[in-house]
Amino acid sequence: MILYNVTTNIHESVHDQWMIWMQHKHIPEILATGKFSSARMVRVLIEEEMGGVTYSVQYTTDSKETLEKYYQEDAPGFREEGAKLFGDKMLAFRTELELIADY
Repeated sequence: MILYNVTTNIHESVHDQWMIWMQHKHIPEILATGKFSSARMVRVLIEEEMGGVTYSVQYTTDSKETLEKYYQEDAPGFREEGAKLFGDKMLAFRTELELIADY
């Protein structure tokens, strides 16, 4: 199992708009691609020197191959939409994780 983790710092001035977009549009649309079986959104409990609020969304997929298909077929449009809506008020970075075991 592969976890696709997107960590985002969002500026306070657009926080509420971003949160609504994430929960009601962005995450549901990513899940609707059929490439992920679930998503989990968490708040990062550290204070950033640059300000803002930081969140992590972890999308679960079955394989690295499926994640690569997402990158090729879907990711550019989703990233473009986020940049268009929030510009430099949003800073995101992505991490790929492989699940070894659940306990």
